Amino acid sequence: MQFNGRVALITGASNGIGRAAALAFAARGAKVVAVDKDAAGEVARSGVRVNAVCPGPIDTRMIHAIESQLNPLNPASVGDRYQASLPLGRYGTAEEVANVVMFLCSDLASNVTGAQYVIDGGRTATGGSVSAAPKS
Repeated sequence: MQFNGRVALITGASNGIGRAAALAFAARGAKVVAVDKDAAGEVARSGVRVNAVCPGPIDTRMIHAIESQLNPLNPASVGDRYQASLPLGRYGTAEEVANVVMFLCSDLASNVTGAQYVIDGGRTATGGSVSAAPKS
């Protein structure tokens, strides 16, 4: 039976990149990536493509809540420091994540399956290290 399906699994950008503070999160992400690869291989000949989208720090209520937990008196300072440490110097947006999902679900990605797309402003590419001086 031939289908025409697309699956975009969403996980975190730290998939398999373990840090002591986020070990459970990294392990969960690694499992999603493993499911992505296994499922992609299983259903590809049926016309279904499976890919993983792995967002990192995205400008959402969740990240701002974390900033507030870390420094209730000045949460913006936490965000400013963290964004300055990212190679692209800013959080991603939900629209940027959605654009990758839309690409993967479109015919433009007709030969893409079993892939992982990391959307994290370069954080995992540099191991989370600062690659440039903070912007003034």
